Formats: sequence, C-alpha cells, structure tokens
Amino acid sequence: MVRPRTPLLSRDRIVEVATAIVDADGLDALSTRRLARELGVQAPSLYNHFATKEQIVDAIGDSIVAGVDLSMLGRDPWPEALKAWARAYRAAFRAHPNVVPFLARGPARRPASLRLADAVYGALVTAGWPPGYATRIGATMRFFVAGSALGSFALGFVDDPDLYARDYPHLRDAHRLAGQHTHVDDSAFELGLEALVDGLERRFEQLPG
Repeated sequence: MVRPRTPLLSRDRIVEVATAIVDADGLDALSTRRLARELGVQAPSLYNHFATKEQIVDAIGDSIVAGVDLSMLGRDPWPEALKAWARAYRAAFRAHPNVVPFLARGPARRPASLRLADAVYGALVTAGWPPGYATRIGATMRFFVAGSALGSFALGFVDDPDLYARDYPHLRDAHRLAGQHTHVDDSAFELGLEALVDGLERRFEQLPG
C-alpha cells in the first residue's frame, strides 16, 4: 500500500478545524469525537498531536493571538502604540467571539499570548512607566478589549418602540440601536479607548521625574 505523500493530520489542520467548530457552535461544542469526525479520522489519531482537549483549546487561543500585530509596540510613541495594539487585539477577538471568555483568563503557557504580554509590558517600561504601572495598564487594556469583544451593546435592545416609550422614556430611541449596532459598538470602543489613553497620558505626566 502506497503511503500518502502528506500526512492526513497536522497540528495546524487540527487547530484550523477545531477553530471552525468553536466559531460556529461555541467552546462547549468542541469534543475530540466531533473534531475527529470533521477531520475524517479516528479520535485516537488526534493524540499523536495533542494529549488533551485542553491542549487543543490552548492552541486555538494561541493561533488567534499570534495574528495580532505587535509591530507598533516599542516603535511608536506609547500612547499611539497602545491604541493601535488595542484595535488589532479587538479585531482578533471579534473575529472569534466564542473564544474570548477563554482568552480573557490570561496567557497561561501559550507562547503567542506570552509574547504579546511581554511586548506590551516591555514597551511601557521602555517608555518610562514604572513596572507596577505597566503591569496594571496591561491588565486594564485586556479587561477593556475583552469586554468590548464579548458582545454587542447595541444588539441588547429589542426592536419594540412601544416598550421603551411606555416605561422607559429616556430610552425612547433605543429600538433604533440594533440597526446601527456596528457603528454604535465601534464608536463606543473608540470613545472608551481615547478616554482611557488620555487619562493614562495625564497620569504619566504626573510621575516623579
């Protein structure tokens, strides 16, 4: 029997298909049985590449974070670099919203996630932030970005003008938000990001020389 020139499975292929499952149906839908079925192999074949399902989820998370642009960190002035990085980080999260709760827990041992944390922290310290501040700023930015990617504020309001007009007069136009959810959510993120970084710039100016 002629052996195939390329293996049926690879780590990249497993992660690709596993990510598609999670994107479509959520983390709870991912199982080694379903993943093997989607790949057209037997479940034990997966264990040649990943010992556990948790390792597969780690690899999904790391592949997403690996796509985040970090080139501005340490290159551009820290306020502009922080904003550009936050936008890139949010874009990666929003492309895979079902993975956000997992990624929000922290980098653990994932190489790309640790490189990201190292790059953010290093850029801030190099720019003159004390290490303690740099740690807290990194945490603040992760909270802000992950929270903004967890869901849509605007889509949380139903298209029922009578509901708001009757009992919530200050929300009388809330039924219109869903139809503009992309603009509302994106502009809210930008407003928060600008306010956050503006505040950090004022704090930076107050640091002891």
